[in-house]
Amino acid sequence: MPPLASEQTAIGEQTLVHGVTPITPRDRLAMRANAPLEPRKAQRPADHGLFDTNARNQIEMF
Repeated sequence: MPPLASEQTAIGEQTLVHGVTPITPRDRLAMRANAPLEPRKAQRPADHGLFDTNARNQIEMF
């Protein structure tokens, strides 16, 4: 069996496994572009109406 190839990176030497391609910056950008959007600021909790979990603990109606 031939020895595995390796490459020098900023964090040290990494072994390259046959048949596995390294992740390129293009691949990383594509994954980030396809990821769901994240809010830019903190969201208020949905604790009213149908999603009010504290109302389920209510013992009496009135």
